[in-house]
Amino acid sequence: MSQVATSNASALSASRWPVWTGRALSGLVILVLVMDAGMKIAALPVVTESAVMIGWTADPGFWRALGLLLLAITALYAWPRTAALGAILLTGFLGGAVATHLRMSDPLFSHTLFGVYLGVALWGGLWFRDARVRHLLPIG
Repeated sequence: MSQVATSNASALSASRWPVWTGRALSGLVILVLVMDAGMKIAALPVVTESAVMIGWTADPGFWRALGLLLLAITALYAWPRTAALGAILLTGFLGGAVATHLRMSDPLFSHTLFGVYLGVALWGGLWFRDARVRHLLPIG
């Protein structure tokens, strides 16, 4: 009887680790994106200064709207029922960031590819926490 309980407990913990890994990875991505959205919504000086350097408008209203959009899309990603839609939209958002940094000839590994790193973590977190995505993309 105790052997059955031990085997059930180990099977249960073995099936939970991917979900918790995905939640942790997704949580880190969400924290980075919420911080970025908050900086845009607050229209911090660093946002407008950076915007001018990369050839975007310095209008605080534009950055507030972009921050609110990023916050809404991040909320879609955080909510389990809409996480796949949020991941798709965030991939497009991050692709725009990569394209902007590439156009400005920013440093490759620190600036240009940061959106790619975040996108890989975003999809990795979703892959671990959602069995439907694991079935759709059977890696490993």
